Amino acid sequence: MGGTRWPLRLAAIVLAGVSLDANSATVITGGVQSYVIARGDTLTALGARFGVDVRTLAADNGIDAAVRLTVGRTIVIDNRHIVPTAGAGADVVINVPQRMLFYRGAAAFPVAVGQSTWRTPLGVSTVVSRERDPVWDVPASIAEEARRRGRTLPKSVPPGPDNPLGRYWLGLSRGGVGLHGTNAPSSIYRAATHGCIRLHPDDIAWLFPRIAVGATVTTTYEPVLLAEVDGRVFLEVHADVYRRAPPAAATVRTLATALAITHRIDWAKADTATAAREGLARDVTAGR
Repeated sequence: MGGTRWPLRLAAIVLAGVSLDANSATVITGGVQSYVIARGDTLTALGARFGVDVRTLAADNGIDAAVRLTVGRTIVIDNRHIVPTAGAGADVVINVPQRMLFYRGAAAFPVAVGQSTWRTPLGVSTVVSRERDPVWDVPASIAEEARRRGRTLPKSVPPGPDNPLGRYWLGLSRGGVGLHGTNAPSSIYRAATHGCIRLHPDDIAWLFPRIAVGATVTTTYEPVLLAEVDGRVFLEVHADVYRRAPPAAATVRTLATALAITHRIDWAKADTATAAREGLARDVTAGR
């Protein structure tokens, strides 16, 4: 995955995609950048690191997702995301279908969230514990799942490269879950966990010292996000991974009406973006 370039290239997705005035309630993270493919890079690894679905990254660059990337080739990575409006004032906001974590309006990180059969709990919680180099005490439910699949897990896993929690753990007050690192970075930006929020090792290392016991964490569920920024309208649509949201097309129109920007939207573009569910903030401004 390009080795030591990750800490240098992307400690966090800063809020730098679109300029905002001081009174703006919604911002866009990330941006559009060029990236030179290095040895070991894959679309899966790049998508996990930058917070882009593999199919979207491939389509944006006219790449067959099944073909090996050519070292030295330059691709374009668009990883713009709309910050959810829910949880304003919380230290951390996590939007499950978006698979993004937002820290105090200062940084954003792609994350892995709970799979559809092991859902990440929604709502407001607080950080109740902080651990460096945690021991993973394997829950009985996960051990049983592994047994059904023909695997045997130990009762606990000590700190080290085999520990799936990585080097840092932030335990939450709801659902027995937490924010933690991983020993499998390519698993980020998926609905793949047993309810916890999994971050890239570099990202949890950045976040951990900034989060104290008592910090507030809001976990929300917004597969459709809409924002007007600097005269442009952006729409971001994700898959409804837990099958709990109303139809996306209806939600777009509801949000547009609430924001009083129905007339500012090119509805042909909006309908295309809604159907594609590319998972990125796309410009759907009328007349653009």
